[in-house]
Amino acid sequence: MFEIRTRDKETKARTGLINTDHGEIPTPIFMPVGTGGTVKGILQRDLEEDIDAKIILGNTYHLYLRPGTEILRMAGGLHRFISWQRPILTDSGGYQVFSLAGNRKLTEEGVLFKSHIDGSKHIFTPENTIEIQRITGADIIMALDECAPFPCDHRYAEKSVALTHKWLVRAVEKFRNSEPVWGYRQYLFPIVQGGIFDDLRKLSAEKIAEAGMEGNAIGGLSVGEPAEEMYRTIEIVNNILPEDKPRYLMGVGTPANILEAIERGIDMFDCVMPTRNGRNGMLFTSQGIINIKNRRWTNDFSPIDPEGASAVSLKYSKAYLRHLVISGEMLGGQISSLHNLAFYLKLVSDARRKIEEGEFKKWKIKMVKKVSERL
Repeated sequence: MFEIRTRDKETKARTGLINTDHGEIPTPIFMPVGTGGTVKGILQRDLEEDIDAKIILGNTYHLYLRPGTEILRMAGGLHRFISWQRPILTDSGGYQVFSLAGNRKLTEEGVLFKSHIDGSKHIFTPENTIEIQRITGADIIMALDECAPFPCDHRYAEKSVALTHKWLVRAVEKFRNSEPVWGYRQYLFPIVQGGIFDDLRKLSAEKIAEAGMEGNAIGGLSVGEPAEEMYRTIEIVNNILPEDKPRYLMGVGTPANILEAIERGIDMFDCVMPTRNGRNGMLFTSQGIINIKNRRWTNDFSPIDPEGASAVSLKYSKAYLRHLVISGEMLGGQISSLHNLAFYLKLVSDARRKIEEGEFKKWKIKMVKKVSERL
């Protein structure tokens, strides 16, 4: 499934290739988040033709509740339903369920929860989340886990990790004893948990590695902990997870977070930040971070990003985009989101190139400073 192409000599960064039946995915890679079958405000045509997204995400919790597994089965799976023939990864829905707080109850069997849509009651178990993702048909699917909140004490995190590991055994058994619904390969990734506690992260990484799946994920980070704690935790976990399998850092993060994680050996990323922040007027550019609502851009007719990562970055001016955003025009959010996604995808593409050229470390130091600056 995974082939390492290049290793950086100064860091743990590497380039690779993930093979799926819906196409190849070069790594490091950023995956746009399409929670309910759509990357918000972005046409599939633009994802393919303008920014060349190699893989997108869906979410089991949201797809299960709406449109529902019966509709997805009738449609022939998520790929056909949304007219997207490139790879898809689906999260198990665990994070979304656990974020419901008062509307869910945790048990050994699974997690009982109420729908945020109509209040109806449901249960997610390690087994039925595999069944749902079999029907959805994602190329990469995730095991059900509990994402412990930050902050939490060691005792809570320890119980959470133990439950995640028990669920993993059941998820792996269900995965191995079931067949893909749509006739192409699916890969199951388990998830390392343990908060920011070194002993729990080591324990969890060892258990996840022992599962012997085709890839592995790191969850429970970028939930409020300091960035340096995140980076330290990544290093601890990556010293244990097998090098010959892809490592997916879930829900992370800023451009600087991504570059730091690549340096530490991470291959896959996702985050809602490019689209969510874009809809609110925050742009990530080659020169730094822009709040397009600021008055200073009122009569700035230069391109959104002079080193544009996509056509929209060069075609539209900052002044025009500011006008759209402060006017509440839908197009403002669309342009901002598409530009931000293009920037993220160009960032990981440039990282791949710099690793191959043996210049990653020097380039990364410079880029972290640039992409963190607020203009």
